Amino acid sequence: MPSSYDVIVVGLGGMGSAAAYHLAARGQRVLGLERFGPAHNLGSSHGGSRIYRQACFEDPAYVPLLLRAHELWEKLGVDSGREVFTETGGIMIGRENSLAFSGTLSSARQWGLAHEVLTATEIRRRFPTFTPADQDVAFYEHKAGIARPEETVSAHLALARAHGAELHFSEGVLGWEAEGRGGKAWVVTDRGAYTADHLVIAPGAWAPKLLSDVGVRVTVERQVMYWFQPEGGTGPFTADRHPVYIWEDPDGTQIYGFPALDGADGGAKVAFFRKGVPSDPDTLDREVHPEEIAAMAEYLRPRIPALPGRFLKAAASMYANTPDEHFVLARHPEHAQVTVACGFSGHGFKFVPVIGEILADLALEGTTRHPIELFNPRRVRV
Repeated sequence: MPSSYDVIVVGLGGMGSAAAYHLAARGQRVLGLERFGPAHNLGSSHGGSRIYRQACFEDPAYVPLLLRAHELWEKLGVDSGREVFTETGGIMIGRENSLAFSGTLSSARQWGLAHEVLTATEIRRRFPTFTPADQDVAFYEHKAGIARPEETVSAHLALARAHGAELHFSEGVLGWEAEGRGGKAWVVTDRGAYTADHLVIAPGAWAPKLLSDVGVRVTVERQVMYWFQPEGGTGPFTADRHPVYIWEDPDGTQIYGFPALDGADGGAKVAFFRKGVPSDPDTLDREVHPEEIAAMAEYLRPRIPALPGRFLKAAASMYANTPDEHFVLARHPEHAQVTVACGFSGHGFKFVPVIGEILADLALEGTTRHPIELFNPRRVRV
């Protein structure tokens, strides 16, 4: 007979590790399954930093979730003793009609979030590492900051285990089944088979393989993160002087970046947003090529003159995108005992703690107090 649990969580990256913790903390017998090691660098939850922001240009409906995520990140840091989040402030630069500026400003006004609007002159004075064009403006919020993906995943895993969760690593899931609408769920791996009353599937970039029947097409794109050592050193780029940022040009190109987080020789991280190529997670090109580094360096020079400076390193990651770039977060449309979380489309990590809370709600209660109507898989059928 296969081993039986209250809940099986498939995927222990950002969302799955948070779900495993919240479920175990509620007294559930949890099995977590992960095809790689703990807090690995082969999916989407790595790279040392992710931007957290409260005013959300993607849709104002995200804001209540981000406010709750902030509370849970503070709790996670206390409970785990790990540095999972750092508040640095955040700036969104662009023309007045850019999505990064206008969408963020609209979101902040709708929810009454504290913020400042800066002219190009004010940007240069407050944050002299930036050289915006005279026509640029910026939205600034003090509550923005940095989430540490590896530390966050490790913290959730450690707390899940402390609450009794059984976590299996280097065990790949081959498939799953659900018996009717109220029966058991089954999971088959490359080591064995397991059964549970509830199944939570948070497969990241492997969603097209494990959730092809959820009703929303998820596509995977390769993305690259870069670290450069600024000319003159990291002093002007430290977290107490330099905010996280998103910068949108008139043609819609966006870059995002961070303060220097890893000491005098650790450099500053920057990346293009949504400038990837379709990929398969099992055959992803993990080599970063010279022409990619050169393109990033060329783009940085007129905007942040101390960068690129000296190239240090780069890493490939993945976005799992839905057609409308909103998440899929719901009970499975055909299987009430299965809860799914996928399609986080490159802007999901800042929600990780609250997504774990929501997944536990949905698995155990079938509903949640959090507003998640935007993430219903039946919203779009492609």
